[in-house]
Formats: sequence, structure tokens, C-alpha cells
Amino acid sequence: MPLLVGAAAIGLTWEAALPLSEEILHLGGPVTLRGLRQGLARLVYDRRYGVNTAEFADLSDFGLDHPERVYYSPAHWGTLRRALPASDVREHDVFLDLGAGKGRMALEAASRYPFARVIGVELSHELTEIARSNLAGTRLRLRAGSVEFVRSDVLDYEIPDDVSVVFLNNPFRGRIFAAAVDRLIASADRRPRPLTVVYFNPVEESYLLGTGRFRHVRTVRRRSGDDVFGTTRVYALRRP
Repeated sequence: MPLLVGAAAIGLTWEAALPLSEEILHLGGPVTLRGLRQGLARLVYDRRYGVNTAEFADLSDFGLDHPERVYYSPAHWGTLRRALPASDVREHDVFLDLGAGKGRMALEAASRYPFARVIGVELSHELTEIARSNLAGTRLRLRAGSVEFVRSDVLDYEIPDDVSVVFLNNPFRGRIFAAAVDRLIASADRRPRPLTVVYFNPVEESYLLGTGRFRHVRTVRRRSGDDVFGTTRVYALRRP
């Protein structure tokens, strides 16, 4: 049975799939109808868009395991649409995804907004190649002026001084997160400009706000409660 027919058979339509959360099912636990629907929703999106972004990936599979680096877990399709109003993006804006994985959020940014450029930075060579393949084969209609995926450690990557929107899906923590944020601030101080951070699963929010350079703008939750996972928070850079 084709995948989309199977989705319809359990009542999972295009719009109905949107609110479903994407739990980390590969780590074990009982199989539930909710879990099956969540997994199927991920595959439905990938099938529709002609990409391969749904499967989780552990950095240890690529010899890159590190206590402060997080496995690849795709943010939900629609994360940017909910958190970043289209009216906030202009044609001169540049989008940067640090820890881009297989490129899902970079592709969402490139298809939903008129960014001048969209850049995805990823540590893993294997994931970077998957992201590039997704870009080459996607059925999404891309609006961005250009899209590129860069294979680089965030600790070595020079933040372009025209980046204005940064996306983070909890890609790293601790000192690596601090170093990345400090580089963002340094870039904005070199070339003063508005800078927005969209942070999905914002486990390191305390450091971000503790710099005194960011203010919280809005929070988008996919479910009730205060759980940080599944939550997107948006921040704006303060001037020095």
C-alpha cells in the first residue's frame, strides 16, 4: 500500500499531521498508536517534499560523539512557520542553521521565506552530503536567492557578517554552545544589525539570556506545560 494511502487510512491528513510531536522513538520504549502516527507523519512530509530528513542519527555513528554535541533529531516541519512571521523577513536577510543535520530547517527557510541566502552548517560529512542531496532533489519550491550546506565544526566556522536569522535545534551544549553564541555576538558587533535567534528545544537558554545581549520575544509550544522539548523560543539581539 502506498505511504500516503496508509496515512489516510488512519486519518492522518496533511494538516492533521502538523500538530503531532516527534518523540525520540528510536531510543526505545513501548510502541503506541500515537508513536506510530508520529513516525508516519515524519515520513509523509519527507515523501511529499522529496527529501530524506526523518530518520534520527547519532554522531557516534560517524565517530563524532562528544558529551556536548547532540544527535541529529529533526525539528518538526512547520517550526519556522509558527515561530517566525513572514513579515519579519526581508529580501536582504540571511538565514543560518548551526547544526543543520540533513537540512530540514534550511529547506523550510528557503521555501517559506524570501531570504537572500540560506546556509546550513553541519559537523558530519555524511549528514552534510544527505542535506546536499535533499537540496538537489527536493520538490519544494525554493524562494531563497541561494542555498548552501557547509561541512564545518561550529568552533571553526566564521559567522558571515550579514546573517540576520539564526536557527538552533539544540545542536550542542555547554562550552560549545557558549562559543557559538559569543561568535554570533562578535559578528553583530563587527557589523551592527538586527539579529534574531530561533531556538528549538532551548536547553541552554540561561546562557543565551545570561549574556545580557538577547531578549526573549515569543514562545511557541506544541503542547501544554513547561517542558522545554518541543518548545521554540525566539530572541532578538540587544545593542551593546
